[in-house]
Amino acid sequence: MLAIGRALMSRPKLLLLDEPSLGLAPLIVQDIMQTISRLCGDGLSVLLVEQNARAALEISHYGYVLEMGSFFVQGTADVLRSDERLVATYLGNEKPTRN
Repeated sequence: MLAIGRALMSRPKLLLLDEPSLGLAPLIVQDIMQTISRLCGDGLSVLLVEQNARAALEISHYGYVLEMGSFFVQGTADVLRSDERLVATYLGNEKPTRN
């Protein structure tokens, strides 16, 4: 959160984020993703690099999935979330549970 806040101080037009959820507890990941989503809603463009594909696709408009350094699949978040190959490979078949 501090790194995001620091980056926002310069009033960027594009915010680049590399693995903002790395090593964080699930509840903190939710907070980070909600913050990113709010920033997008406020008109800020965000380029998010994230291994947590499920969390990233929940807040994204468009996504690119890389495999071995090459594009595996790309498309709108809705299309990617419903792509059977992507679900089987990266998302799993289970929906996340909320406590």
